[in-house]
Amino acid sequence: MSEHRRKTPQPQGGGRAAARRAAQQSSGRRAAPSRGVTSESPSDSHGGDSPYGGRAAARRAAQRGGAGRGGGGGGRRRGGGGDGGHEGPGRGRGRAGQRPAKKRFIDYPRAGKYGFRRWVPSWKLVSSLCIGFLGLLMGLAGIAYAMVEKPKVNEAAEAQNNVYLWDDGKQMVATGGAVNRQIIGFEQIPEAMRNAVISAENKSFETDRGIDPMGIARALFNMATGGETQGGSTITQQYVKNSRLSQEQTLSRKFQELFITLKVTNDMKKNEIMAGYLNVSYYGRGASGLQAAARTYYGKDAVDLNPSECAFLATLLKGASYYDPAGATDVDPVQATPKLNTERAIKRWRWILDEEVKDGRLSQAERAKYTEFPTPLQPKKNAQLSGQTGYLVELARQYFLSNNTEGVTAEMLARGGYQIRTTFNKKKVQELDDAVQKVYDSKIKPKQRPKTDTHVQFGGGSVDPKTGAIVAIYGGQDATKHFTNNANPTGAQVGSTFKPFVLAAAMEYGKRNPALGEDQGPSDRTKVSPLSIYNADDKLKIKKYNGEIWTDENGKEWLQANDGHESRGNITLREAMQWSANSPYVQLGMDVGTDKVKEIAVAAGLKDDEQMADSHVPSFSIGTSSPSAIRMAGAYATFAASGQQREPYSVSEVKHEGKTVYRHKEATKRAFDAAIADNVTDVLKNVVDKGTGTPAQLPGRDVAGKTGTTDDNKSAWFVGYTPQLSTAISMYRLDDDATNKNRKFEKMYGTGGEKTIHGASFPAQIWHDYMAGALKGQPVVNFPEAEPIGDKVYGGGAQSPRPTPTATTPLPSTTVTESPSKSMSPSPDPTDTCGTWDWDCQHNNGGTSSGANGGDTSGGSSPSTTPGPPTGGNANGGNGNGGNGNGGNDSGAIFGGPAG
Repeated sequence: MSEHRRKTPQPQGGGRAAARRAAQQSSGRRAAPSRGVTSESPSDSHGGDSPYGGRAAARRAAQRGGAGRGGGGGGRRRGGGGDGGHEGPGRGRGRAGQRPAKKRFIDYPRAGKYGFRRWVPSWKLVSSLCIGFLGLLMGLAGIAYAMVEKPKVNEAAEAQNNVYLWDDGKQMVATGGAVNRQIIGFEQIPEAMRNAVISAENKSFETDRGIDPMGIARALFNMATGGETQGGSTITQQYVKNSRLSQEQTLSRKFQELFITLKVTNDMKKNEIMAGYLNVSYYGRGASGLQAAARTYYGKDAVDLNPSECAFLATLLKGASYYDPAGATDVDPVQATPKLNTERAIKRWRWILDEEVKDGRLSQAERAKYTEFPTPLQPKKNAQLSGQTGYLVELARQYFLSNNTEGVTAEMLARGGYQIRTTFNKKKVQELDDAVQKVYDSKIKPKQRPKTDTHVQFGGGSVDPKTGAIVAIYGGQDATKHFTNNANPTGAQVGSTFKPFVLAAAMEYGKRNPALGEDQGPSDRTKVSPLSIYNADDKLKIKKYNGEIWTDENGKEWLQANDGHESRGNITLREAMQWSANSPYVQLGMDVGTDKVKEIAVAAGLKDDEQMADSHVPSFSIGTSSPSAIRMAGAYATFAASGQQREPYSVSEVKHEGKTVYRHKEATKRAFDAAIADNVTDVLKNVVDKGTGTPAQLPGRDVAGKTGTTDDNKSAWFVGYTPQLSTAISMYRLDDDATNKNRKFEKMYGTGGEKTIHGASFPAQIWHDYMAGALKGQPVVNFPEAEPIGDKVYGGGAQSPRPTPTATTPLPSTTVTESPSKSMSPSPDPTDTCGTWDWDCQHNNGGTSSGANGGDTSGGSSPSTTPGPPTGGNANGGNGNGGNGNGGNDSGAIFGGPAG
């Protein structure tokens, strides 16, 4: 080997150097003698006595410390010392003389390991931990198993009522819970019922241990593929769940349910579990338990049920609200209709019978007998829920289910145990019922007038403006005979009782500028005063805000008719409300924007739902919507409360077994300024004082209200209020007994012996009688004074009067100059002057009577130095003194004039 390739041997230390030398020796390369070992001959470096057996042996020796820094013989020396017993600074990892690390009981981090190996647990440690954890779980499970108690059927199945209270805390009625429950023994349960439940719910019931993993997997698969589903839970699990009073879906309850299921399986026989399950399950219609269900749906004892009836009752266990053919629209008005429920029930009933055949629990011959669905009986109302009580209970029940935040469902409520304090006042409820019954007894004679007096319906709602509490309702003559609650939406249009929202919108948003675009800001609009002048002629051409004549989808001009086809010429909006003229308010709605009218109506408390009519047509402003009596009373209550809106409510507090689960929280919001609300109140007060609402007067009390009548006398309303109470009364007639949703409203000409029906007739009479009794003994409270608001604008063809040349040179006599026609008419009321902010001004300052309509609608005005509204058009008719004014028809002679 050439010299230039040979390296001079370097002194070797311990550790890695020793390992390299050992490797070199084993490969025949020259190496330095080992430390602490004297080589006797060259052959010793290759012999079996060498302390190194290759690289692996060298590493082990280095770890044991034999090749430690500064150890033994040869190698790099710093400071000398070839003795193996002395340390020398070598490069090895070990240290000469270092003892192996002592292992701990839990060897972690691991002793004698380096790098990541030090942190990798040994298999012994992992195994020990797993065994210990499993042992701990088994111990905890054993403790939990020993502590839980299996359900006691009789205690869990005790019948519990829901107690409904009046607003003063006294009991109204105890009902609605599991009051119809009877425990029966296993021998009284038909074998067909047991077979139907097992085939539908838990095929392995007779052999499983209470938990069926395959059943859960099968239920998930069927759900994923869209097939008929069996429950993932076993019958035992469902029995345990239904036996527990707490139905909350929590993790702890699920674990507890699991342990109870295991204990029930070990401690109870299958017959006992089956009987317990069928005795505590809920079947709908307030029936808990098979015996109650058999009586409720088929009017027989459980032991007498046939396989077809059993299959239907087994169907109900999947969810009575969605399988009862009678429907459960109070739970789900969209999916729980009678039609959809019937379809679902028939499908599952048929499936259960077929499954019994597949499982060998029903012969094919027996199955062939049952081809027609065993339609159950119609629901029966509880006798103690007759009269108004049933309507009150149902209204409170629906309100609680819709507004509670504790997750209380209809089925949970039906199991009972709830105490529900309502807002209903017993005295006021009785007063309202008496007021309606008085009209029925004295005026409505279906036997005498079957063509006009059959199926006459009244509805009513009364709300406290200060709280929003519903203090009374009238839902119909008897909740056990007439099932529709007439205090809720019925489809009856509200007519002219909608006009106050138009006036409020005009004061809130203002009349649009004809020269600008449709979307105008507040600065572009002119706020409207109740003294603004509008044309009240019959068949008035309605125009858009920019002056274009409105046409319908067929291109036909819109001609707005007034009730009785009366024409009153140019009158104030205050007067138009007083006499319920349609054309001024239809045109006002177009000037302001019907969208703004809708916004005000919703702000006042009406709902923007299917009861709200199309707001894109002119007639929207005169009440084509059909909100409920409760909603109308609540919206008018916003005016009574000077613009503060409070949502109507019927439940103040609910307790379950002594624990409060719901409490009403008052939420008040401002719908519009107090000045707007108070001005609407002042205008409506004038309606009762001098207009169509005079039958509603309560001597000594401030009353504001509005009549409402729809086309062809199909509905009539009176909605009014005092500072303490707001009440709405509706009247309509149907072509049937009001049990179906596709009912048709009939004309009421001749109903009750009256030629026509208006809001000023029976509705106003009922309102008066109720309010007189409801407010008896309460202090008299007056409405706040209305402050001037808005500008006097002109619309609907009315023109602002032009000042005459004499206006610049006032004459002493001008202050008392009157039009010639004025002297020919009766003297006005002392309050009827024409000051700028005089609300009672009737504007009888010009024009001559023209025919039956009481005025020349040409609008000629007499000279005057004081600018004012156009004269003419309502000289006498405007005051009800003309040929067709107040009292110009049969109903007017009795009730103070026609309503709109």
